Amino acid sequence: MTTLQVQHQLMRIGGKEVDSDRRMDIYDPSDESVVATVAQGDASHIDAAVAAAQAAFAEGSWSRATPQERAAVMRRIANAANDAVEELVELEMSANGATVRQATGFHIGYALSHFLYFADLAESYRWSRPAPMSSFPALGQSTIHREPIGVVGAIAPWNFPLLLTLWKVGPALAAGNSVVVKPDEHTPLSILAFARIAEENGLPKGVLNVVPGDGREAGARLASHPGVGKIAFTGSTEVGREIMRLASGTVKKVTLELGGKGPSIVLDDADLDMAVDGVLYGCFVYSGQVCESGTRALVPASIHDQFVQRLVQRARTIQIGATRDWDTDLGPVIDGKQKARILSYIEGAVAEGATVALGGDTPRGAEFEKGHWVEPTILTDVHNNMRIAREEVFGPVLVVIPYGDETEAVAIANDSEYGLAASVWSSDNERALSVSARIQSGSVWINDAHQINCQVPFGGYKQSGVGRELGPDALDEYTETKVVHLDLSGGRDRKPYDILLSHADD
Repeated sequence: MTTLQVQHQLMRIGGKEVDSDRRMDIYDPSDESVVATVAQGDASHIDAAVAAAQAAFAEGSWSRATPQERAAVMRRIANAANDAVEELVELEMSANGATVRQATGFHIGYALSHFLYFADLAESYRWSRPAPMSSFPALGQSTIHREPIGVVGAIAPWNFPLLLTLWKVGPALAAGNSVVVKPDEHTPLSILAFARIAEENGLPKGVLNVVPGDGREAGARLASHPGVGKIAFTGSTEVGREIMRLASGTVKKVTLELGGKGPSIVLDDADLDMAVDGVLYGCFVYSGQVCESGTRALVPASIHDQFVQRLVQRARTIQIGATRDWDTDLGPVIDGKQKARILSYIEGAVAEGATVALGGDTPRGAEFEKGHWVEPTILTDVHNNMRIAREEVFGPVLVVIPYGDETEAVAIANDSEYGLAASVWSSDNERALSVSARIQSGSVWINDAHQINCQVPFGGYKQSGVGRELGPDALDEYTETKVVHLDLSGGRDRKPYDILLSHADD
């Protein structure tokens, strides 16, 4: 696999490539080299993209196509994107620092299979269903229809640029909507390539528009635009609150997938070999830059020291290094700002009394002099009211918190403003299920982590989000509900019109 040559990438609006007077440099987090420049859109480009999306929706070749016709085009797009998988993997990892193994199997592999799932769902989803026939006051039949909203706005994050964009674009297109995507400033490359592939394989022009740009300008305009009927956002809780505020001005539908502070509850009967690997995978995959990461390991006090020893021993085998090396386990974090933020959290935790059991700094070696690197870090002597245990670090930092019994473990797990994902580790399925029932979280994985299944809904409790992505629930989020009532009585008899019109004409 070769690295990219620096090229200038353009916005995609109404089926045309559009340039701008302003440009953004896209950097490889592993060595800080410029891998591309991108046209930077502003509010005027968002307005143009929304207008193009509205025109495409009104024209109807996509919005009024049958679900089977839309599914066929989406499958063709997925197959063509799969043929271009090496290009997409390189674009992804060059911009977000994923390792080649993770980018191939997870970032891009999941993205394309999930898009294909929504193509299939377009054919099986219940677009219309009859309601029970009514007989009072007169015979009638109502039918419930799910219809496209119109123009949907999608604001995507940098950690899984294509995957989390297609979680929005997939159901939006399956439902017949037109879409305007505002990718993160760090990572617009893969979705720009996907949009091109989509149009080359049958998606009508203007149905999928991509406008890279600054969130405070382009993103804010998209969230508040009166021509957008729904906004979908993945990112921090802080920004999610602002998206919700902006969207409220036009009372548009909102889906927010926000932050997390996932607990991994290890019970005293857990298979420790599996639990150690699972807890490390749950926290450190993609350098901990995953919203549903299990960043709090809750461990019985009776086995705390033994478990920490095993964690540290196993974590030392994680290989950090060149992202294009298939032997590399862990790459860099996204940028220097994020690196400094993560290290600041670690320093603050130590100041509050935490102990660094592993890592806590930048890895040593000439290969780490450039780029944004943070060692896998394990902190002990942590309690749940410390800042490190309450705020989302978004880096390779695991805190270990001891507990006395199950009741205390569940209380610690739920003592958070977040509720996105959790895991329970036990050799007793019934016991684990009992614990899972008490956890306030959108997903609970038993003896596993990061089990994202496109057939089931994903989203959070509390300040981890609003609405659900994936599964049939996702299509609910990208449609409006219409009820059509048909009178079957055939006349005026038994109609309640006399409530108002009781006096007949003389």
